[in-house]
Amino acid sequence: MAFTFKRGIHPAESKYTEHVPISNQLSLNENEMVFPLTQHLGAPCQPLVNIGDKVLIGEKIGDNEAFVCAPVHSSVSGVVKDIRSHLTVGGAMVNSIIIENDGEFLECDNMDPRGNLADVSKEELLKIIREAGVVGLGGAGFPTHVKLSPPPDKKVDTVIINGCECEPYLTTDNRLMIEESEQLVLGIQIILKIIEGAKGLIAIEDNKPEAIAALKKACADAPGIEVAVVKTKYPQGAEKQLINAVTKREVPSGGIPADVGCIVNNVTRSSRYTVRFSEDDL
Repeated sequence: MAFTFKRGIHPAESKYTEHVPISNQLSLNENEMVFPLTQHLGAPCQPLVNIGDKVLIGEKIGDNEAFVCAPVHSSVSGVVKDIRSHLTVGGAMVNSIIIENDGEFLECDNMDPRGNLADVSKEELLKIIREAGVVGLGGAGFPTHVKLSPPPDKKVDTVIINGCECEPYLTTDNRLMIEESEQLVLGIQIILKIIEGAKGLIAIEDNKPEAIAALKKACADAPGIEVAVVKTKYPQGAEKQLINAVTKREVPSGGIPADVGCIVNNVTRSSRYTVRFSEDDL
């Protein structure tokens, strides 16, 4: 039986790309790359590079000492062409770093593995996540290291990984759950090392049988993590509705998930923690 919440609507599905594998769409011909210094909720980043500097993939190009902030990194190698205000997709003018892509895609040293996960403390893991610039995908871009640092008086016992993707056209999370299921589970294990004593629930709508099968297989040897199948409807992926569906807890008005012992993370955010650790490290 699938979990759900009361009411909701059932828009027609338009999952035209659900069977299209993930691919890299960055063209080598894209010479000028724009990196806004505000890609998250919180304090905007300040540039860490100057015009004329050479940068590599993974190099941190913007940051701020504020706790609620997420660094910005270059996704290409090349030369800093300009630092100026630039229009973003949200319609705002944001201070941005313009990098001329050299097409070589050379990586910097901080892309190397960080060693054995068992030897890394939860405090160090939070620093790694912050330095990686991981943020949420719900629109606000909430920094993940902040989300995984609940107030001391909030006892979190359940980490919910949101793989619902209830909007009619979206299929990116579905493809990631199918193609990177083992990486996703590794990411959840990292979260559970930070949130000590919590269990992990991967919430997937029942219209995604391939993803459900892939994650159940990946969870078979991962104690404390299981798949929770939920009904397909909108807004099943909304944070408060999802918490109610899988735990029957209700987040109070004006409250946060930690008030009812929960943290909710998108599947994409959870999978990206594993770039520095391998399966052999666990």
